[in-house]
Amino acid sequence: MSNSDSFIGEVSEEVRRDRLFHLLRRYGWIGLAIVVLIVGGAAVYEWRQSQIAAEAQARGDALLAALAEPEAAARAEALAPIAAQSEDAVVLQLALAAEQQAAGDAEAAVATLDALAGNGEVAEIYRDLAALKSVLIDAGRSPEDKLLALEALSAPGAPFRMLALEQIALIRLAQGEQDAAVDQLRAIMEDAETTPDLRDRAASLMVALGVPPEDAAAAATPTE
Repeated sequence: MSNSDSFIGEVSEEVRRDRLFHLLRRYGWIGLAIVVLIVGGAAVYEWRQSQIAAEAQARGDALLAALAEPEAAARAEALAPIAAQSEDAVVLQLALAAEQQAAGDAEAAVATLDALAGNGEVAEIYRDLAALKSVLIDAGRSPEDKLLALEALSAPGAPFRMLALEQIALIRLAQGEQDAAVDQLRAIMEDAETTPDLRDRAASLMVALGVPPEDAAAAATPTE
């Protein structure tokens, strides 16, 4: 009986082995293809990562070389192609605008900042920062245009709202609208979002405009 069982077991094992070999011959290429895809995908991923690292290093080297130029005009010229290749690189765009302004090319600086401000893929805080910097550059923009841009930046919840309100007061003053400027400064000083430094600047300007110091000091005291 034991010999019979052993024989049956050997036959069964042989049958299973034949079936396994048959399955391997029939479907083994699928497993091989999966292995090839995994290995190939990993190789492509590593190659891509190395390419990204190399590009970043090259861009960093070019940026350092550009900033090392002794003249602002040369720095702006060297930064322009780097920034053009990285339209979403906020720091590069802001650096380019700063160098363009330092080189005396106000129109180019405004164009760079306006392009950044209009880029919907950039975070709002950077768009508003670019828009505010653009308004502050003297590039022949009319006071009315500046006020229009600043009104948008001074909307409730805007990240640079208080600074925009301060600039509005200064433009009103430059236009000879002293009463409107004082009212704007008083509103700034009474606003809960106003920082101590901004409140002090507003109070000093109010005093310079003839507002009694005690009135300016009272306005500078934040309400509870």
